[in-house]
Amino acid sequence: MRTLSPDRTTAARGRLTVLAGLAIALTAINLRTAVTGFTPLLETIGADLGFGVVLAGVLGTIPAATFGVFGFLAPAVTRRFGLERTAAAALALTAVSLLARAASPTPALVVVSTVLALGGIGAANVVIVPLVKAWFADRVALWTSCYLLLLQTGQFVAPLLAVPVAQAAGWRLSVGIWAGPIALAAVVWLVLTLRLPADHHHTPAATATRPTSRISRSGTVRGLVVLFAMMSLSNYAIITWVPAVLTDAGGSAELGGSMVGLYSAWGVLAALVVPHVATRMTNPFPVVVACSVVLVGGYLGLLLSPLEGTAVWVCALGIGVSTFPLCLTLVNRRTRTAQSASAVSGFVQGIGYGLACVGPVGLGLLREATGSWSVPLLVLAATAVPGVVAGWFACRPRFVD
Repeated sequence: MRTLSPDRTTAARGRLTVLAGLAIALTAINLRTAVTGFTPLLETIGADLGFGVVLAGVLGTIPAATFGVFGFLAPAVTRRFGLERTAAAALALTAVSLLARAASPTPALVVVSTVLALGGIGAANVVIVPLVKAWFADRVALWTSCYLLLLQTGQFVAPLLAVPVAQAAGWRLSVGIWAGPIALAAVVWLVLTLRLPADHHHTPAATATRPTSRISRSGTVRGLVVLFAMMSLSNYAIITWVPAVLTDAGGSAELGGSMVGLYSAWGVLAALVVPHVATRMTNPFPVVVACSVVLVGGYLGLLLSPLEGTAVWVCALGIGVSTFPLCLTLVNRRTRTAQSASAVSGFVQGIGYGLACVGPVGLGLLREATGSWSVPLLVLAATAVPGVVAGWFACRPRFVD
């Protein structure tokens, strides 16, 4: 039987690692474009297809709901097919579904295609965390920063392009263009999967993992779940409703789209800074407290003066949700293996997004019931309290497995 020399084996491994890095990067930059490139156009799409605020709230809830359901199911899929195959299939599903959403002639089809598209993203959300640990275990902080940086870049570029592209070429093209780069990411994962040796696929079933029932009893994991849920609730409420808050106050649609972009841009800085801070601090709980204080300030600013100091309030919101990269960094920091990281990532993101999904639609219903954004903004500010309490448990220096 022919075997590779050590030098050839090392070279082959190096090529696979480069391909894995490219796949992770392409995945990361596409993890939020299907969301933030869509929400600034909800009023435009609603006017064309004939739906109002309630369905817009449902569409705003779909990201967190599907991320939760598909994220919770993803570890079971990876145990059967491996992390790399799961990533390829999830992104392929998203690309096809985004094309279907762009072509949808009715609100019902928009909802169905959005669920499928974001279901694929939900699975990719979960597997990318253990993939970083599996391929770059000696550089987790660096690669966590890299993929979060690219995630936030895609998140802030998409809303900046959404309205101008829709005005120039229609909302369908604006919504559908993100299928292309997502399909490219799926192809790279597929190529990597085909090139991997049969015994090299990262399949969590190959190693004993801590049962979900035991994970659920961990105070650290419970803290991560609640902290992640509060952050996700804020994130999707901001992305969905800040444009509406501003237009209700007399601002333009362009202002709403640009403010979602500005909000997302702060995530780029957080992606660069927070993972490195989290890996250098024994207990990063002070980061949670600082972010929570700034987040509350942003909500109160929008409540009291939505069109004066708007950029300041939106920047505060962007800084305030920096607990997102902190949570994902802690998933890897509080686990010893890629298999444990996969299980904890699925549990935290699945339940966390599931809890957060009530946010956008619930806030939309509050807006309809009260006639203003005052109560919804106060409710959002109040979510900082359970976030801080949960952060105390999530940040304690102890391993889950």
